[in-house]
Amino acid sequence: MDIKTITDNFIYTDWTLTETQFDPDQIHSRETIFTIGNGYLGTRGSFERDYPRELPATFIHGVYDDVPVVYTELANCPDWLPMVVMIDGDRFRLNEGEITHYERVLDVRHGLLNRSLRWRTPTGKTIDIHFERFASLADQHIVAQRCELTPLDFDGLIEVQGSINGYPENQGFNHWVDLDQGKTEQGIWFQSRTRSSRITIGMAAKMTVSGTEASIQVNTAPGYPSLNATFLAKSQQTVTVEKIVTVFTSREIETPVKSAQEKLAQTSDYQTLRNDHTQAWDAVWQQSDILLEGDNEAAFAIRYNIFQLLIAAPQYDDKVSIPAKTLSGFGYRGHVFWDTEIFILPFFTFTQPAIARNLLTYRYHTLPGARRKALHSGYQGAMYAWESADTGDEVTPRWSLPNDFYGEDVRIWCRDREIHISADITYAVWYYWLATGDDEWLRDRGAEIVLDTAIFWGSRVEYNSEQNRYEIRAVIGADEYHELVHNNTFTNRMVQWHLEKALFIDNWLQQNFPERAAELAKQLQITSEVRSHWQDIIAKIWIPYDPETGLIEQFEGFFQLQDINLDEYEPRHRSIQAILGIEEGNKRQILKQPDVLMLLYLMRESADFPYNPKSLQANWDYYAPRTDITYGSSLGPAIHAILAADVGESARAYKRFMQAAMVDLEDSRGNTNDGIHGASAGGVWQAAIFGFGGIQLTENGPVANPHLPSHWTRLKFKLHWRGKWHEFDLQPQQKTMEKFTQSPTPDIRGVIFDLDGVLTDTAEYHYQAWQRLADEEGIPFNRQANEALRGVSRRESLMLIIGDRKYSEAQIQEMMERKNGYYIELIHHVTPKDLLPGAIALLEELRQAGIKTAIGSASKNAQTVVELLGIADKVDAIADGYSVKQPKPAPDLFLYAAKELGLQPKQCVVVEDAAAGVEAALAGGMWAVGLGPVERVGAADVVLPSLAGVKWADIQAKLSEKVLSRK
Repeated sequence: MDIKTITDNFIYTDWTLTETQFDPDQIHSRETIFTIGNGYLGTRGSFERDYPRELPATFIHGVYDDVPVVYTELANCPDWLPMVVMIDGDRFRLNEGEITHYERVLDVRHGLLNRSLRWRTPTGKTIDIHFERFASLADQHIVAQRCELTPLDFDGLIEVQGSINGYPENQGFNHWVDLDQGKTEQGIWFQSRTRSSRITIGMAAKMTVSGTEASIQVNTAPGYPSLNATFLAKSQQTVTVEKIVTVFTSREIETPVKSAQEKLAQTSDYQTLRNDHTQAWDAVWQQSDILLEGDNEAAFAIRYNIFQLLIAAPQYDDKVSIPAKTLSGFGYRGHVFWDTEIFILPFFTFTQPAIARNLLTYRYHTLPGARRKALHSGYQGAMYAWESADTGDEVTPRWSLPNDFYGEDVRIWCRDREIHISADITYAVWYYWLATGDDEWLRDRGAEIVLDTAIFWGSRVEYNSEQNRYEIRAVIGADEYHELVHNNTFTNRMVQWHLEKALFIDNWLQQNFPERAAELAKQLQITSEVRSHWQDIIAKIWIPYDPETGLIEQFEGFFQLQDINLDEYEPRHRSIQAILGIEEGNKRQILKQPDVLMLLYLMRESADFPYNPKSLQANWDYYAPRTDITYGSSLGPAIHAILAADVGESARAYKRFMQAAMVDLEDSRGNTNDGIHGASAGGVWQAAIFGFGGIQLTENGPVANPHLPSHWTRLKFKLHWRGKWHEFDLQPQQKTMEKFTQSPTPDIRGVIFDLDGVLTDTAEYHYQAWQRLADEEGIPFNRQANEALRGVSRRESLMLIIGDRKYSEAQIQEMMERKNGYYIELIHHVTPKDLLPGAIALLEELRQAGIKTAIGSASKNAQTVVELLGIADKVDAIADGYSVKQPKPAPDLFLYAAKELGLQPKQCVVVEDAAAGVEAALAGGMWAVGLGPVERVGAADVVLPSLAGVKWADIQAKLSEKVLSRK
C-alpha cells in the first residue's frame, strides 16, 4: 500500500516522487533529480524544450573527449528530447501563458518519467498536456517519448515537432563535429563524432500520431533534423504523439548510423517497448529492492538512491565504470574515483554481481594507464589515477578556478598525493572474490590488479633506518582538508592490508593455477626478493596506534594541530574549509570526511587490525565531533551512520543516514545541479544493510544482527553470496537468522516535555514574579518555598503562597493577573540562548528519529515562550494552561498532549522536573523521566540530573532496563 509523505513541493510514496509545482530557481537541481537512464546512457530531467533556462544533457558511457589543454570529460551527446508543441500558432512554454496545473512524477519502480500540465495559451485556449519518457532497460539502444494532448475548450490546429539537437554543449564547449543527417522511410537519422577521441554517434528517430488524422513532414535543418506532425484537434478528444529514438556509438559497433536505422526499422510500437521496459525493471528490483516499513520518506529515499545506481550501471560493457556524478550531470567531468570501488560496488557485488564484475574489469582494462602514471611519477608497477576516464591515465585537473574573480587559482594536489586509491581497488577486488567465489575472474584479471599495484607500493614506501620502520610520506588521506601529511594511518594500514592480500593471492595462484602464477611472476617480475620485501613492509610499516587507549593518530603530528570546536561556527551554510581557508584548515584538527573512522569501517567486516569495539568507541568519540559532516564531503554521513549504529547512538545513526539518503532529493548541499552524489547513494545502501541490518559475512553466508531505528517496523532485502540468494526479513522483537536478538524496548513514539525547568529556565522568572507579588502583599516567600510550586498551576501556586490568609475571589484573580504581568515582562527577554544544555540537541535528535514531540506545561504563556526560544518548528503540539481544567498532578494535561499527537498514553514518555508532573504522567499511564534530585522526582521511571549530554538512545536504554526490572 502506498503511503504519501509530503515535503516542500515533493510528495513521496513507496515508489514515486511527485513534484507538484514548477520552481524556476530549482530547475537545474531538479534536472538532476529527475534523471532517467538504462546503464548505457543517462538523460537529465530537462523538459522537452519548453523553458529557456534548461541545461539538457545525455551522457553515454565511455564517450569521453578532450577540452584542449584543460581536461578530459564525458561529452554531452546529441539531445533526443526536443518535442515542441504549437497550439494555433502559440508555442507551449512554461514562461508564457498560464499554468493552472503542474505535476511531474518519477516512477523508480518502472523507470518512467511523466509530466502533466494544464496550460492556457496567451490567446486564452486551455489544453491538457501529458509527457512521458523512458530509456529502455530491455534494449539499451532505445529511448522513447509520448505526448498526449487534450484541448478542453477549443478546436484548433496543433503542430508537434520532434527533433534531434545536434549541437549539445558541455557548459559552453561543443565536442561534436562532422555532422550529417538525412531521412528514411521510418523517419530521420543523424550522425556526428567527437573532436579529439573521434567517437562516432549514430541516431535514428520516428514519430507516430494516433487519435486523429495527421501529416508528418521531415525538416532537415543542419544539425537539427525534425519530424513535424500537424493535425486538427477537437475539444475533449485526446491525440497521442509517440517518438522512438535509437542510439549507437562506434565504441560498441563499427557502423553506428546503419545500426541505429536497422534497430529503428525493427522496433515495435511505443506501448510494446514500454511493456518490455517495465518488465525488465521488475526483474531488476526482484534482486535489488529494499522493503522498509514504518518510515515512508526513508523507504522511498532508499529506493531512489538504488534507482540512481542502477541507471548508471553498465550491464554489457566492462570498459567503463560509474562516474562520481553518475550519468546525471557535468560535475567532476564524468571522472571515476575511489567512490565506485568503496562506496558503490558493494551494492552490485551483493545484488547484481555481473555488473560488479564489469565495474572491476574496467580497472583491469585501465592497468596500462596506471602503469604509465607510476612510470611518470618515478615508481614501479601500477599506480591508479585519482580521477580516471577511458584510458586509466590521470585526468585530475591540476588547477581549479577560484570563486573570487580576482582570487588565485587553486592547485589540486589529489592527483599527486591521494594515492590510497590503488589499495582501495584491491579492497574491492578482494571482497568481490570473497562474496562471489569468482575464481576465474580473479585468476585472469583480478590477481594482476592486486599484484601490480603491490609492486607500486613496494617502490613507494620509504625505509626510516633510524626508527627501523617503513613510512609513506607526502600524501593526502581520505580526509582532504590536510593536503600534505606523512604517515596517514588510513593509507599506511591499507597498504599493509593490500600487501597481506597480495601474498595470499600469489600463494593461491601458485597452488591452484601454477601456470598463471608463473606467467604473472614473469610479466610483473615478482621474485622471492619482491615477496620478502612485501613481508618486511607488512612487519615494519608504521601505524600510530595506542593499544592502551585504542586511539589512532590520523597522521604524524595530527594531535599537535590546533583543536577546533565546530559548534562555535554554527549556524553555517558552507564548509569549514570555505570559512577558514585552505591553509588555516591544514593547521587544525578538522576533517572533511572520515579518515581513521573510514579505516575502521573497512576493517570492521573482518575485524582486522585496528578494528575492535574499544578502538571504535575511542576513535568515534574523538574524530566524529571533529568531522565537518554537514558541509565537508558527501561521502561521510553514510559511514558515520553505520558506525553510530555500531556504538549504540541510534538517533545519530538515523540522522546521518537520512542526511545521506536525502542529499539530492533535498539538495541539502546546494550542488545537486552538478549531478547525483553517487558515492552517497552507495553509502545509503551500505548503511541500510550493514548498519541498521547489521549484516556480517561468515563462511556460511551473511547473517543479520540488526539494530533498526525505533520506528522502523520491517526491513526486507536479498543478498547474493557465492551463487545463492539469502533473504532477510528483519522486524523488531523478532529473532531473524541465528544472531538477531533484541531487548524489550517500550514502543515510544512521542515525548512530552514540561517547559519550565526542563527545556528552559523560565522557572526563575516565575520565582521572581511570585517574589515581587509576595513582597508587595507582605507575605513571607523565598526560594525554598518556591520549590513547592514546581509543575503547579498559577492558581494553585497562589493558594500555596497565601496559605490561611483570607482574600476575596476578585482579589485572587487580580493577584494572578498581576503576577502574570510581571512574568510576561520578564519572559520577553527570553532568547534561544535560554534553552537549557542538551535541550535543542535532544529535540533535533527526536525529530530526525521520527519521534513526535509536545510541550505539556501548566503555564498559560507556554506558546509565547516556545516561540521566543525558537523551537516552535521542533514541537508538534502544545498543551498549556488553557488546554484543560484540572492542573497537575491530574493527568489531564499530558493526556491532552498525547491526544494532540495522535498517540496512546503508553506510547508517550513525559520529561518533568516536578513531583506533581511525574505523578501526573504516571497517573496517565505514561512513562516518566524525572530531572533533578531523587527526593523530588524519584517516582519517575528514569531519573536524570538534566538533559545535558542526554541522547534518545540513553533514555531508551534506561526504559528498557526498567521493563526488564519489572519482569
